[in-house]
Amino acid sequence: MRYTMDKKKREFGGAGGHVQYKHMSEILYKLHGILLDLIGTMNSPQAHAVLLEEAEVDLDRARFPLLVRIDHRGPISVGDLSESIGRDYTTVSRQAARLEELGLVVRRSNEQDRRIREAAITDQGREMIDNIYMARERLYGSLLSSWSDRDKDKLISLLRVLADEAIELTRLRIKSA
Repeated sequence: MRYTMDKKKREFGGAGGHVQYKHMSEILYKLHGILLDLIGTMNSPQAHAVLLEEAEVDLDRARFPLLVRIDHRGPISVGDLSESIGRDYTTVSRQAARLEELGLVVRRSNEQDRRIREAAITDQGREMIDNIYMARERLYGSLLSSWSDRDKDKLISLLRVLADEAIELTRLRIKSA
């Protein structure tokens, strides 16, 4: 779906407004569309550029998702990092090395398995992330301002359950393949 479409068309299934849910349930189709809209809006290179500009941060847009993911999940191995953002291992390894050169992350051996290299945020990286999060709050904070705390908590809880179950299902499918 294009972002220029009006709200009614987004709610009822695309540009034609009519969808036959031939190959998946209606609820899964709608959920998928909503998630694509959210992810596309908040995770596009254009959205990253706006956020980085608002944060007054000088960081290549290609490295931005890595830094944020390292902050959220770090320390994280380069393999897990590449899997979590859907990029090839060598590309992520190269970009993580550049983040390290910039002083934003440190790469080190995992304490349990020295063969595994993992990335962790540095104090300088934390400062940059804080600026990004403040900018995100300025740009998007009003989206949930009219929601009750209960509704916000419920949204977060349900999305976390959905994400965790999707991650687990994917891991199980990958292991069995």
